[in-house]
Amino acid sequence: MDKRTRARELAIQGLYELDVQGSDILAHFGDFLREEESDETIRKVAKDWTSGTWSKVKECDELISGSTLKWGIERLCVVDKSILRLAVYQLKFCSDIPPRVAINEAIELAKKFSTTQSPSFVNGVLDAILKKLKGDELTG
Repeated sequence: MDKRTRARELAIQGLYELDVQGSDILAHFGDFLREEESDETIRKVAKDWTSGTWSKVKECDELISGSTLKWGIERLCVVDKSILRLAVYQLKFCSDIPPRVAINEAIELAKKFSTTQSPSFVNGVLDAILKKLKGDELTG
């Protein structure tokens, strides 16, 4: 498995826990990573993406809410929300990650960790967000 793919898997697990248990678990996230992954590079990337996403969660949630027709962020299942948050963070704040890579990886995470409907849902939401972000670049 690709190192960045593995880091994404760990990051969505961390985001899931943060959503369920709150910010206090961020202090113990390193322990979880050491238990789950032996590769230090993967652990570092997963921790950076998790803490980065969580620090920008409000902005990510606003973009998600604005792109989920008839679905508020509170109605999304926690797994899908975690996948979307990480992908939106990567789309908006990680210029080293090509947008199509962030979206495709999110779709693969949805296939692996969520429902059969989730991959197409994640794809649709992220495509809408990408269009919005590209539009903001042109006008901003």
